[in-house]
Amino acid sequence: MDSLIPVINKLQEVVNTLGTDAIKLPIITVVGSQSSGKSSVLESLVGRSFLPRGTGIVTRCPLILQLHYCPKEDKEHRSSDEGTLSLEIWAKFNHIKGKIFKDFDDVRKEIENETERIAGQNKGISAEPITLQVFSTTVLNVTLVDLPGITKVPVGDQPPDIELQIRQLILSYIKNPNSIILAICTANTDMATSESISIAKEVDPEGKRTLAVVTKLDLMDAGTDAIDILCGRVIPVKLGIIGVVNRSQQDIIDKKSVQDALKDEASFLQKKYPTLANRNGTPYLAKTLNRLLMHRIRDCLPELKTRVSSMISQFQQLLTSYGDDVCDKSQMLLQIVTKFASAYCATIEGTARNIETSVLCGGARICYIFHKSFGDALDLIHPLTNLGKWDILTAIKNSTGPRPALFVPEVSFELLVKRQIRRLEEPALKCVDLVHDEMQSIIQHCGIESQQEMLRFPKLHERIIDVVSQLLRRRLPTTNQMVENLVAIELAYINTRHPDFRKEALYVTSTLKNMMDDGKVKRNAYNSIAPYSGAISDSEESSGATLKMNNIDAARGYQHFNPSGTNSIVDSTETSPTSTPTHQVALVSNPPGGIGSQGNPKSINLLPVVPNQQSSRTLTEREKQECQVIEHLIQSYFYIVRKSIQDSVPKAIMHFLVNYVKDNLQSELVTHLYKPDQIEDLLKESENIAQQRKEASDKLKALQKANTIISEIRETHVW
Repeated sequence: MDSLIPVINKLQEVVNTLGTDAIKLPIITVVGSQSSGKSSVLESLVGRSFLPRGTGIVTRCPLILQLHYCPKEDKEHRSSDEGTLSLEIWAKFNHIKGKIFKDFDDVRKEIENETERIAGQNKGISAEPITLQVFSTTVLNVTLVDLPGITKVPVGDQPPDIELQIRQLILSYIKNPNSIILAICTANTDMATSESISIAKEVDPEGKRTLAVVTKLDLMDAGTDAIDILCGRVIPVKLGIIGVVNRSQQDIIDKKSVQDALKDEASFLQKKYPTLANRNGTPYLAKTLNRLLMHRIRDCLPELKTRVSSMISQFQQLLTSYGDDVCDKSQMLLQIVTKFASAYCATIEGTARNIETSVLCGGARICYIFHKSFGDALDLIHPLTNLGKWDILTAIKNSTGPRPALFVPEVSFELLVKRQIRRLEEPALKCVDLVHDEMQSIIQHCGIESQQEMLRFPKLHERIIDVVSQLLRRRLPTTNQMVENLVAIELAYINTRHPDFRKEALYVTSTLKNMMDDGKVKRNAYNSIAPYSGAISDSEESSGATLKMNNIDAARGYQHFNPSGTNSIVDSTETSPTSTPTHQVALVSNPPGGIGSQGNPKSINLLPVVPNQQSSRTLTEREKQECQVIEHLIQSYFYIVRKSIQDSVPKAIMHFLVNYVKDNLQSELVTHLYKPDQIEDLLKESENIAQQRKEASDKLKALQKANTIISEIRETHVW
C-alpha cells in the first residue's frame, strides 16, 4: 500500500503536463500565515534546509514537494549514470530534466530563481507550481504543496490586493475534495484566531480532512502549556492535532542541523508533555501524513480511474474533430465540397443528423416564412384599405365619361380592384427576401462536422460562402421577376367568370333589380337616376311630370371637379359665392330657352373639391347601393386573388430559388473551387486549429500514460 504515493506522484507529473485541474489528485496542502513555521515544518520532514527565507512573502509560487523513500538497494530511482547509487539524499526539479541536486543550498537558489522567473522580481504571486522531488533513505513517501503564507497588510512593493490573491490561490488548492489540509498555527497565540484554521473551516466545516499542526511549543509563556490545544479541547479537528518544535531563527543562523533539532524536539516533548510525547513531534507527523495520504489515495482511486478514462474518450473525439494531416489535397477538397453540399441540402430538407433545438433554421424556417410571416402579411391587407365611398363613387362617374350610365359600369370595378391587387406585390417580394436571407444563413447551420472543417480551412470557408452567395444573388432577380409576373398576371385579366365569383355576380344582379324596382328610387328619379341615366321612366311621363332642361339642370346643381382627377356632385346650395376660391373659372353662356327666363347669363362655377364639402354631402340611396355593390365585388375578387397569390408565390420561390440552389450547389462549388492552382491555398490550415490539434494530441498522450500508471496498481497495493 505504501507504493500508492509514488503512483500519485507520477500522476501529478501528468496532471501538470495537462495543465488542467480536471483530475483532482489526493495531495496535502500546507496552509499557514506568515512566520507560522511552515518552512521549518517542511524542512524537518525532509531533513535538510532548502527553502528560501527572508522578510515578507518568500513563497510566492506553490511548491509541490514530493518525498520518495529510496533505500540503498532501490534500483528504480538509483542509477550509475546519474551518480545516485551511494547518495543518501538528492533532489530533482521537473523543470530541469536530468539534473541532480546534491547540495540543498543549490536547491534553495534554484527555487528563488524559478520563483522570480514565474512570478517576477516584485512581491507578486503566481499560481504556476514548482515541482521538487526529494529522494532520501530517511523520509517517508508523502506529497505536500507549500502555499504562500496568509498576509493581511501589503508591505513594501507588494500589490494592494495581495491578501485577496493569496486567499484565492489557497482556496483553489484546498477546495479539492481529495486534498488533506495541513493547517499550521502557533502555540503562543490564540488558536481561535488562527487564519489557517479559519480558511480551512470554509471548505471543510466538519474538519474531516483537516490536520492541525501546532508550532512553537517552546515559545509559550511561562506557566502555560498546550495540553488543551493538543487534546482538541479548544478547537476540535477530526484528523488530529500534532505539536512540533522547530528550529529558532538563532538556530538557523548558527546552522544547527535538522537532525540535532529533531533530537532537541524529542527531549522537549518528553520533558514538557510526557503523556503526549509519543503522539507529537516531527517523526509522528511524517507517519501520520503518510498514512492519511495513502488512505485518501485508496478511497479516490476508483473515481480517478473513471475520470481518466472519460477524459481519454473526450480528447480522442476532440482530436478526431480536428482531422488528420492532409495527404491528397485534391481528394480532400472534393470530400469537403460534397459534404458541405449534402449538409446544406439536408438542413433545408430537415434530414440533418444534428438538428437545432433552440431556433428554427433551414427548411423549417422557410416553411414558417411561407405560412406564417407571408400569410400574416397578406391577412393584414384589407380589400378596401384606402378606398372610401367617395373614391368608389368618383371612379364610377369617371368610368362613364360624358355619358350618364344606367347601370353600374364594370370598368370602375376593374379599375378599383386592380389598384388593391397591386398591394399584394410588396409582401410577396418581401417573402422572397426573407427566404433568400435564410438560405444565406443556412451556411452556419450545416452540421458540426462541416463547420469544423470550415474552421480548419478559413480560406476555403470564405470561398464557399462567396460561391453560395453569388448563386443566391444570381437567382434573386429571376425569382423576383416571377413573383412580379404572378401579380401582373392577375392584373392582366380580371376574370369575372371565375367559379368562386359567380355568387357575387348573382348578388349584383339581384341588387340592380331591386334598384330598378324600388319605388323610392322612382320617386327620387329627378335627383338620383336621371342625372346618371339621362332618361326619364315611362311612368313619370304618363303622370304628366314633364321635365324641362332648365328644371333638370336646377335639380342637378353645380358640378365641381378636383384638379387631381377626381370629381363629385355637390348641391349648388352648399356652395357660397363668398367661399369661392380666387382661382375659380366662370364659364358664361346664354343658350336659347336655357336657364334664366329674363335672358340673364348663367354662371357655372368650376371649383376644386374641398374635403369638408364631400363629407357634408349626403349620398343618395342609389349612390349608397352602387358603392355597396362595388365594395362587395372588390372584396370577393380580392380574396380570390389573394388566395391564389398566397398559394403560387411559395411555389415560385421553391422552384426558382430553393430547389434550383439545392440541385446546382455542388456543381457550382466544384466549378469555382476545384482548380489545381488554387487547391494548395484553399487547404491552408488555420494556425489555431494546428495548435489546438497539437495540444489535444499531447494531452491525450499524457492521459493514456496516466491510465497506464493507474492500471499497474494491483489490488494488493490498495489493500
